[in-house]
Amino acid sequence: MSLFTFNYSWRWSAAVVFFLCAFLALMMGVSLSERPDVQSADMLTKAYYSLGLFVMGGLDLGTPIDGPLFARLMLWLSYFGSPMLAASTIIEAVIKTISPYKWHFQRISNHIVVSGSDELTFTYLKQLRLVQPKVPLLFICDEISPIREEELKRRYHAIVITGDITRSYFLSKLFLHKAKKVLLLGKDNFQNYEAAHKILQLQPSLKGKIVIHCNSIRFMRSMADSEVARQCINFNAYQLAASALVQQHLLSHFVETVPKDVVVIAGFGLFGQTILEELQHYAQKEIDTIAIIGIDAKRRIQVVDEQHQSANFCNRKIFEGNISHPEVWQQLRATVDLINTQPIIILCTDSVEDNFRTSLWLKNKYPNSMIIARSYLPSRFAENVGKQYNILNVSINQLVKDNFPIEWMTP
Repeated sequence: MSLFTFNYSWRWSAAVVFFLCAFLALMMGVSLSERPDVQSADMLTKAYYSLGLFVMGGLDLGTPIDGPLFARLMLWLSYFGSPMLAASTIIEAVIKTISPYKWHFQRISNHIVVSGSDELTFTYLKQLRLVQPKVPLLFICDEISPIREEELKRRYHAIVITGDITRSYFLSKLFLHKAKKVLLLGKDNFQNYEAAHKILQLQPSLKGKIVIHCNSIRFMRSMADSEVARQCINFNAYQLAASALVQQHLLSHFVETVPKDVVVIAGFGLFGQTILEELQHYAQKEIDTIAIIGIDAKRRIQVVDEQHQSANFCNRKIFEGNISHPEVWQQLRATVDLINTQPIIILCTDSVEDNFRTSLWLKNKYPNSMIIARSYLPSRFAENVGKQYNILNVSINQLVKDNFPIEWMTP
């Protein structure tokens, strides 16, 4: 529960207690020195007088007289407690207005700081709250819609602050010396590394506790030997998803099939490139041929080879073209045997529609193949159709969510 939710909760509870104390005391026969007729008044009148105690005018009712001693003590409690509660609420509102950061954070500790406002950030927050439902959470973003902010406060119990995560003054107000973890999940790669650098300068004790997401694998690799990268945890969402896909779904298929396998990567963007790297890392001895289909595939494979220093660990065939074009599959069939084998065909372009439609066509044409269709967000519709046709539908979002390291979510 967030600090604000807690404050509102106890105030409402206290208000109810003070009101009931006054109301029950009047119902039990306590009279008032300035309102002697209240003893014979109806319930609504007594309720009105009880509510009046929350403003200073309530003191004009006079002091409790007559009635049981316990009831008079209850009324005295409400006499003192009700106006004090009302005054504290006003004072707190003034302090928040004058010095919001100090008031918000003065009691926060052992918290996790998260920056970024895209889908990856909310994927992390969902998993965090499953693992750590009560850990204090400080959410930072440049700008956010009122609906998103309300969701963060109510659903994830987060303290939401808008500001520039790269500003040293702003960072100094986040109580980083009490933070246990910082996750920089924004979509601006340079900004994430810049923020990490300044956080380490302000709070060196966070070394090894800062997680940086980098959308560009090439940029992440170019930063790998920098001092900031060595002191932080660096990751790419597509790489995390590709690793999970290979280890959780493909390795078992490789073990079950004889002889070595044929793998087709249809779509050679970031996800397709990371799948190739993960296959090289985990399954070199299991694969006979890898066929790559993609627009500008030849240039992209050269970049991957140079950046990752990848080796030709198997036969590698490259076909340039759109996976929706029949000609590219004709070229593939002329070179790679998809009929007398049990190939794995991974459709991982950025077009969910193309992946889904092509997967159905391929399953009908090559029923012995293992077909995998990639989407970004989970789809129950795609899952149901996939089960009907024995096609594996994988969501990048879901793979990432299920495979966040547990240490990223524990203080």
